[in-house]
Amino acid sequence: MSPPSAASRARDTTTPAAPFAWRPVGAVALTTLAVLLVASPRYGYHRDELYFRMLGEQPALGYFDTPPLTPLIARASIAVFGDTVVALRVVPALAASLVVVLVALLARELGGDRRAQLVAAAGIATTGVLLIGGHSLLTLGIDLPLWVAAALFAVRALRGDGRWWLALGTVAGVATYNRQLIVLFLVSLGAGVLAAGPRDALRDRRLWLGALLALVIAAPNLVYQATHGWPQLVMAGALDADEGTDNRLAFIPLQILLLGPPQAVVQVVGAVRLWREPRLRCLALAYPLACALTLYSGGRPDYMAGLLVLLFAAGCGPVTRWMSGTGRRALVVGALAVNGVGSVVLALPVIPPSALEGTPVTAVNEVARESVGWPEFATRVAAVVGGLTPQERARTVLLTENYGEAGALDRYAGEHGLPEVHSGHNELYWRGPPSPSARIAVVVTDSPGVYARAFASCEERGRIDNGVGLSNDEQHLPILVCRDPLRPWQQFWPRMRHNN
Repeated sequence: MSPPSAASRARDTTTPAAPFAWRPVGAVALTTLAVLLVASPRYGYHRDELYFRMLGEQPALGYFDTPPLTPLIARASIAVFGDTVVALRVVPALAASLVVVLVALLARELGGDRRAQLVAAAGIATTGVLLIGGHSLLTLGIDLPLWVAAALFAVRALRGDGRWWLALGTVAGVATYNRQLIVLFLVSLGAGVLAAGPRDALRDRRLWLGALLALVIAAPNLVYQATHGWPQLVMAGALDADEGTDNRLAFIPLQILLLGPPQAVVQVVGAVRLWREPRLRCLALAYPLACALTLYSGGRPDYMAGLLVLLFAAGCGPVTRWMSGTGRRALVVGALAVNGVGSVVLALPVIPPSALEGTPVTAVNEVARESVGWPEFATRVAAVVGGLTPQERARTVLLTENYGEAGALDRYAGEHGLPEVHSGHNELYWRGPPSPSARIAVVVTDSPGVYARAFASCEERGRIDNGVGLSNDEQHLPILVCRDPLRPWQQFWPRMRHNN
């Protein structure tokens, strides 16, 4: 792909924005929404959805490992649409369709005509990161529209319309209720402005009013963090210790694969396009700066998704102008179409669960792998509980080692008459240990020796089986019945705590 001509670069900054292509962009957004809603019942809950559902049952200003927005979305979705997996996935699907519109608006703002807007909309709608984020209720899917809106407002503000600093401050403050990662964008943008300008923006009082607005909106979040020992820093340290090396090794490949190889080429063009406009040069710098911070902290590669979307939108204008010939047009459209088909297969529940084992889907899409088998998980645990006498069940609790398992047992407790569930994982640790009257624990664990040393007796009564032979994290875990803890629960409970 040859670089855009000087004339094309001039049009990027001097030509008034083209009319917005509402009809074709709207059609892409509605198609995205429809596909995600149709796909939503397949497979089942992801472990994070079960966790957010469980947290949402007890609304709070914040939780140890997550701000309150996504659990509140889970609670509201269940209240409006019912306690089903489809209900939890309505908002993510709407968020994904909103991203499609925002990316097209961003492409238009950066000099894209109707064709560029359509390429931006269709190109982002068929990426793995958007489809995964739109299929399940994950913090990623809620983050994306907030980040893309922040990028759009930043472009407008950097070009001299200071009113948009207030809009950026508002969306940044709101974004902190989903994840604090928006700070990564703001810090990288600020460093970019200091390094490459436009420094006159720093003299605009509306920028500082926007920053103050963001702080005011985010203040309850900050209060929660300050009064709970800054759990976000604790979680960041746990993530680095547990996954930091793997995240760093996967970082560069996933910068190409998150949106797809064809989109990655467009992203390179977009970075060049931003660099060639002096007032937007800071946005071109924001991406490598954010990458450096993420690599240093051991964060996940998908933290860069919002900035990758910005670079893609910026590249759509130059690329569509390059597509003037039939051959070039066929090359770009064909590449995006092939990537789109691959993204749909990898990101959405297209392959039957019984055929998933051994496919590339299980290797690259953790969401798919961990969205199969939760009803069977609860059924297996319920069978063990059902083997106890009524007198024993009255003194029984459930113990799990991760929040997905706890969330699944909480979700299906009513169907199976299960006792209360406890876990030492992340926020669930802070809900406290079982009642002192509990003398029997039905435990799902991959470390049976730990419980054998903590109880007078432990025996295996069953094993987890998801019914389709899929090798996910829960498959074949033993189910123990442990009797008579050797020390009070209050003393045992700190040993159960773990964060990741």
